[in-house]
Amino acid sequence: MRKATLRIWTLCWLTLVWVLLWGTLSVGNIVGGLVVALVITLLLPLPRVPVEGKVRPLALLRLILYVAVNLVVSSYQVAWLAIKPGPPPATAVLRAHLAIKSDLVLSLAVGVLTLIPGSVVLEIDQKRRLIYVHVLDVGTDKAVESFYRQVKTVERLMVAAFERNADWRPSAEKEDA
Repeated sequence: MRKATLRIWTLCWLTLVWVLLWGTLSVGNIVGGLVVALVITLLLPLPRVPVEGKVRPLALLRLILYVAVNLVVSSYQVAWLAIKPGPPPATAVLRAHLAIKSDLVLSLAVGVLTLIPGSVVLEIDQKRRLIYVHVLDVGTDKAVESFYRQVKTVERLMVAAFERNADWRPSAEKEDA
């Protein structure tokens, strides 16, 4: 039942995206979107992603609020770095370890870190759970510490929202591999 519901949701979502891309709600666009969605899902299926853990709504809300605040604050910081007089800010590639068990949650954490202006994740060492991040404005020890603090906060919020130790179990798909 869950698999069928997920497929129907995917078809509806892709059809909606198609209609939004065309900008007009019409029977032709809906039918065309449904045809495109069917072609995409049948000819180009995505691999199954194992999902472990449970979603914690309050922790997820804290994560969303943290990301929203950081988007605004860091956007202003990056804008100021772009227009302030003087030499360009120092940049560096920094390595950080994430103690996240799930590959899906690791991907979400990397997405959040990349989404926040001023940093771009360049590489992920999936086995050792290391990320290499290009960071803007690391001219002081305080700025470097701030980056590492931000990584640890994202990690803590992701674990709280998606994979608490008490109820986290590896998926059966991962054990079979």
